Amino acid sequence: MPARLRVLAGDCQVTERGDRTRTHRGRVVVLIKPDNTTLVHDADGYQPVAWLTRPESVVVEGDGAGFTVTAREGSRRLRVVAEEATASRALPVTEAGIPVGTCPDDGGPLVRSRGDVVCLDCERRWGLPAGASVTDATCEDCGLPKVRVERGEPFHLCLDPACDPLAEAVSDRFDRVWNCPDCGADLAVRYAPGRVYLACENGPDCETTLSIPSGIAVDECDCGLPVFETTTGRRCLDGTCPVDGRRTGENGTAR
Repeated sequence: MPARLRVLAGDCQVTERGDRTRTHRGRVVVLIKPDNTTLVHDADGYQPVAWLTRPESVVVEGDGAGFTVTAREGSRRLRVVAEEATASRALPVTEAGIPVGTCPDDGGPLVRSRGDVVCLDCERRWGLPAGASVTDATCEDCGLPKVRVERGEPFHLCLDPACDPLAEAVSDRFDRVWNCPDCGADLAVRYAPGRVYLACENGPDCETTLSIPSGIAVDECDCGLPVFETTTGRRCLDGTCPVDGRRTGENGTAR
């Protein structure tokens, strides 16, 4: 079920207590979000007259003719007292995001929000790998959108990792392709929740692990490992490499 936004309105006295006490009076609208964030809006502009962000508690009391809202966060208190109530409703709300497709389960809209893709109807959620972008292509097996993920090279995979695991794609391409910078053994692709990385096969004697950055391997570092083109520039696969991440020419200049 969608979360609920509580909306109350009326002729209210609004009192804030914290570092100092302030009181307002007017016909205002009180919004109480699902995370308890409480905002009091008047007729002017977009800025609330008063608010508390994610307070510890919010208590709403009313007798039909009026209402009282009390929000508390530590020593801060926001209290709204309406002698005359003109509205009191609970409305379904969802997070808002960039539209990226249609949910194959119920036909609801899919949006990208806070690093996830979520269906606004059934509220099913899929996490996105770091740096991933949602494409216009659709998975032929499940109907979800495909994502583009760069881990050494671009991979186009289903949004659902159970359908199209990123770890398998990276392993098929880069397992044992490079050598450990410490002992020379093969670097094997390994997976932990939310992370694909390389680990030396000589473990536990060698405990070297290297995170695969979000980017494309475009060159070879002087240390022998690949150079990745990332959103923040070029870097060696080994983040501690003393080389600047670029191969140097015969004259010693980077190229």
